[in-house]
Amino acid sequence: MASPAPARPHRLRSILGGSAGNLVEWYDWYAYSAFTLYFAPHFFPKGDQTAQLLNAAAVFAVGFLMRPIGGWLMGVYGDRHGRKAGLTLSVTLMCAGSLIIAVTPGYETIGAAAPVLLVVARLLQGLSVGGEYGASATYLSEMAGKKHRGFFSSFQYVTLISGQLVALLVLLVLQATLSEADLDAWGWRIPFAIGGALAVVVFWLRRRLAETESFENAKASGGRSGFWALVTQHPREAAVVMLLTAGGTLAFYAYSIYLQKFLVNTSGFDRATASQINAAALFGFMLIQPLAGALSDRIGRKPLMVGFGVLGVLLTWPIFTTLESVRSPFAAFLLMLGALVIVTGYTSINAVVKAELFPAHIRTLGVALPYALANALFGGTAEYIALWFKDAGWERGFYWYVTGMIGISLITYLKMRDTAKHSRILED
Repeated sequence: MASPAPARPHRLRSILGGSAGNLVEWYDWYAYSAFTLYFAPHFFPKGDQTAQLLNAAAVFAVGFLMRPIGGWLMGVYGDRHGRKAGLTLSVTLMCAGSLIIAVTPGYETIGAAAPVLLVVARLLQGLSVGGEYGASATYLSEMAGKKHRGFFSSFQYVTLISGQLVALLVLLVLQATLSEADLDAWGWRIPFAIGGALAVVVFWLRRRLAETESFENAKASGGRSGFWALVTQHPREAAVVMLLTAGGTLAFYAYSIYLQKFLVNTSGFDRATASQINAAALFGFMLIQPLAGALSDRIGRKPLMVGFGVLGVLLTWPIFTTLESVRSPFAAFLLMLGALVIVTGYTSINAVVKAELFPAHIRTLGVALPYALANALFGGTAEYIALWFKDAGWERGFYWYVTGMIGISLITYLKMRDTAKHSRILED
């Protein structure tokens, strides 16, 4: 029998506490991308800008390769020891990765050891984020009440975007207060030091979180989480998570992370203007996540995902080709925001959709591992593939790639049941 729902003030405190920690985790993760244009020359041999960005993007992708391992190990850990325990462990690893980047000398000082240490840092952060996504998505979905589960679980992406936005805001502040030479020389280390310090605060915060009723009930039932149990007992659900994630995560990274470089490397904006456009569009994107989450509580999850799939297939090519020649910062902002509004049909509800597919005893692993696998294959490689197409002289090949993967996810959305009506989260 399900336990009584937690009192509303208790529930809100837990959701806010979990969300604040998630914000810092994703700030640390995205600081790497936000400052790539500045630190790439320090960690890799001298060469043209595209070659250095390719090297940095490859390391970014390496971090994603660790996310399935993190999703597996910490997914099982979160199912067996609690969502709170998984969240606390993930932030410890993130702290270590940020501090390594902050203090590592450049290539000219220690040679090949510099990119090696950068890879080590991203591996730790990849393990962290691999566990963070599953634990936070599960925690927020389980803490939210049935009537408002889409709304409250949307804060998983609100805080994810907020972390990215804070990283960009730190970049804008440093661009405004430091000279270009100082920012290139040493200023890029500041955001990683900030991230390490904030992670220590989050460690304390997460140790004070309440555990979810779903975990307590699952522990009492005696169900066991593990890789073999996932692939033998829930293969269909795991496959659905991978397929619904593939197009959504690729579109998100193409429309947000990669577009910052695209605006510099293809559209011709300077780095500061590109950062401002990115920050403004992400702020608008962040604000609409709860609105879309609340809408899913009224009309279901499936219509939002199908809407993303249809619009993504139809409009990805026109958006990117128009951005190639855009010269107005405001026009670039509108195009980027339009792309992000489209992907909101996925981002705002993807956490709750995945959580609603699995029973509580294996929910964290079921959310984390298939998602991390899809992210490693499609999200983490998005920048590298885009830059590879550009370096090969066929930049528009990337636009077709994004369109095709969104189309594959669209087929999944059309075939799957609406999880709002068939949720396996039993608590009210």
